Amino acid sequence: MHGVRIATQTNLDTAAKVLASAFADYPWTRWVLPADEYQERLEEIQRLYLAHASENGIVVVDDRVRAVAAFLPPNAPAPSAALQQRVAELHGSRLETLMSLELPQSPEGSWTFETVGVEPTQQGLGLGTAVLSHGLALIDAHEATISLETSDERNVRLYERLGFKTNDVTTIPNGPMVYSMARPTQSIQKTNQS
Repeated sequence: MHGVRIATQTNLDTAAKVLASAFADYPWTRWVLPADEYQERLEEIQRLYLAHASENGIVVVDDRVRAVAAFLPPNAPAPSAALQQRVAELHGSRLETLMSLELPQSPEGSWTFETVGVEPTQQGLGLGTAVLSHGLALIDAHEATISLETSDERNVRLYERLGFKTNDVTTIPNGPMVYSMARPTQSIQKTNQS
């Protein structure tokens, strides 16, 4: 059993490093970020997104910050203009291609499961499932649907075990496949004590 909790601001730098390591060979990030200074770009972009998710949604880590998951509610504000500008700079020459991409809309009113990652040396120990399950349970308290996108078919199987179903698959010319998935709210069992 892994201890999990809501991340603090002091955890975000470490959590961004975890995500950058976990996503080093991920098809989507390899496609949307230029190859030059790829790892540095990836870590900085993860840190920016985690700060936004921490401020406006939920970021969950394990007690030793070896795994992280982030979620945003449907009413989360758009990132600040400064954050958007920096993200655009980090995407560099890939920005125009990314901006022209059209992916299916998420179900209306759904939370967005933004990311999950585990330090590569700690993968396979259940840490990813632990932080993900904790975040999902918190969102179930809001009785909300949760949507996500993934570009790794192995992730699809994990998410299906957690109640997600594939709604769409988008094939990007010269790019990765994108699986759009959603998980309806899970009923929360309440027990009555007599």
